Amino acid sequence: MNKKDILSIVDHTLLAQTATWAEIKEILDDAMKYKTASACIPASYVKQAADYVDGKLPICTVIGFPNGYSTTAVKVAETADAVANGASEIDMVINIGHVKDGRYDEVEDEIKQIKEACQGRILKTIIETCLLTEEEKIKMCEIVTKAHADYIKTSTGFSTAGATFADVALMKKYVGPDIKIKAAGGISSFDDAEEFVKLGAGRLGTSRLVKLLKGEESIGKY
Repeated sequence: MNKKDILSIVDHTLLAQTATWAEIKEILDDAMKYKTASACIPASYVKQAADYVDGKLPICTVIGFPNGYSTTAVKVAETADAVANGASEIDMVINIGHVKDGRYDEVEDEIKQIKEACQGRILKTIIETCLLTEEEKIKMCEIVTKAHADYIKTSTGFSTAGATFADVALMKKYVGPDIKIKAAGGISSFDDAEEFVKLGAGRLGTSRLVKLLKGEESIGKY
């Protein structure tokens, strides 16, 4: 894959608590310039961002982020609000404590409710792999498949670790054939990005790849 091919499956991301509109606008401009899959930004900027890009770029936002322990009703309301404001894609965080407690039916039901609130928009389910055992990761592959989310996603990027090759390979092995995989958190090189794709990732969450390409362009390397 060349770098443009890789960028075409990147959710160009800025989710820092300190993010300003000027910084979000730069993310949007770069995402449109480099033709990334989407820009993933905080929910409070979705309407402003959707108006700014005017249909030229899908806007992604996060729900129950980053801890996942909001109630289902709150997550559903967040999702409905984001959709009303122009979000095209929703990345939700599961209730990790419920997974640890074995409350799998509740986890599945929550994903289903949020999927319904998406009203046909893409739903990615963040399972925060760094906090789960291998058995729990496999169980979440089963649950996300049964709940009919569009993607299973490795990480928020806000916990103890991000995406690993091993986790993406595990997801590819255990998730259903209709569920895609998003690797996110700590993807810092095009070589690593390509390896994630080879292992089965269909989407990548990162801000670093666009920054790397911009840096190469500035010194005439690309």
